[in-house]
Amino acid sequence: MTELLIRGAEVSAGSRTDVLIRGGIVEAVGPGLPATGFPVLDAGGGALLPGLHDHHLHLHALAADSNSVRCGPPQVHTAADLARALATAPGDGWIRGVGYVETVAGVLDSAGLDTMCRGRPVRIQHRSGALWMLNSAAARRTGLDTATEPGVERDESGRATGRVWRADIWLRSRLPDTGPPDLGDTGTRLARYGITGITDASPDLPAESLAGLIEARRTGALPQRLNLLGVPLGCTGGPEITTGAYKIVLADSGLPDIDTLVATIARAHGLGRPVAVHCVSREAMLILLAAFGETGTVPGDRIEHGALIPAESIGTLRRLGITVVTQPGFLADRGDDYRRRVDPVDLPDLYRCRSLTEGGVGLALSSDAPYGPLDPWQVIAAAVERRAPDGAVVGATETLRAASALGRYLAPLHDPGGRARAVAAGSPADLVLLDRPLERMLIAPTADAVRATLVQGRTVFAR
Repeated sequence: MTELLIRGAEVSAGSRTDVLIRGGIVEAVGPGLPATGFPVLDAGGGALLPGLHDHHLHLHALAADSNSVRCGPPQVHTAADLARALATAPGDGWIRGVGYVETVAGVLDSAGLDTMCRGRPVRIQHRSGALWMLNSAAARRTGLDTATEPGVERDESGRATGRVWRADIWLRSRLPDTGPPDLGDTGTRLARYGITGITDASPDLPAESLAGLIEARRTGALPQRLNLLGVPLGCTGGPEITTGAYKIVLADSGLPDIDTLVATIARAHGLGRPVAVHCVSREAMLILLAAFGETGTVPGDRIEHGALIPAESIGTLRRLGITVVTQPGFLADRGDDYRRRVDPVDLPDLYRCRSLTEGGVGLALSSDAPYGPLDPWQVIAAAVERRAPDGAVVGATETLRAASALGRYLAPLHDPGGRARAVAAGSPADLVLLDRPLERMLIAPTADAVRATLVQGRTVFAR
């Protein structure tokens, strides 16, 4: 359905109006629009918003996550829990585990995993997404001992430990070739939350993964508008998708020297692309700002996560015009663990929000799914409350008002720190209809309130 009259929607607070959609565009907004020849949807006073944008997630990892064994809280808390989870994994081949954290069974390597599961090849991903841990059966099948990949961790004798850092592409090349996972269920799930635009933040997309994303968008399996950070430099994404800033990872497991980082940023800028830099530690932030000091910045340069941003860096970020794309949902998901494991000196700098907006720094909210909670309404609530699972508030001075947090999901896909979009004549008909007025929604944000989601005027979710 690309022609539709939405009757009696709340487009501005406290008032109802009609919205006419034709040809994928909002053609008119106003009371009493004629309904002749158009299907009519009675909004009943529910809020009609621009569709939400998740400015940082990982689509293929999100799809694979649904078929993986949970290896960390809240399902798994101890080594015995983990052993039971692996023992009851369905099938008889590879086991893919996700969500592991050291509080479960310490620093896991092949020997440690073998005590829990020896008969099947097992690979478990740390909840940060930065590390895979393989048991001995998996290590043999992937040729870990003879691998030359830099991310393969080795002990003092040069033997592979079974821990592989930020080498997803290499590891995938050693696994059974099943192709990219189907994204149909993922697209449906995103639409159910009211998400109409997504930025996939996976770095250095291999050709097969890029082709899978293009195909999912072309067929409509993924109905959302799609922006990619992992398109290689010098390439374009292809039809039905857009090429975003170039993703650079400053991995704490191996920070680059500043000359290499400067050269990479300069090359991207020279090819007309801003950069999106994964940056989660104080050290990485200081290195990055020093590099930008040499290269300068271009519109669209952005920091991914910004997990720890020193207060003294806020003015520099504003001056450089850099947007921070962050994930306060992590606080609701694991804030209690942060309070135990993060240096108390760093806690005030953790996932800043309010100080960035008040300091004039562009801010976008996102999920980092599957590593953080996907539901944008949960993330909005987390930005407002900053409440950990144990009830403690993490960074009370960094809370946002609910309307402000929502606005950080309504920013344009290619300007995540920009002004929130609005429902207006001439705008794309990427919309989400709620079953209640906005004021009521913001008191208690919930995905249950999403009544319908439209992309280019086509209904992709309705209840």
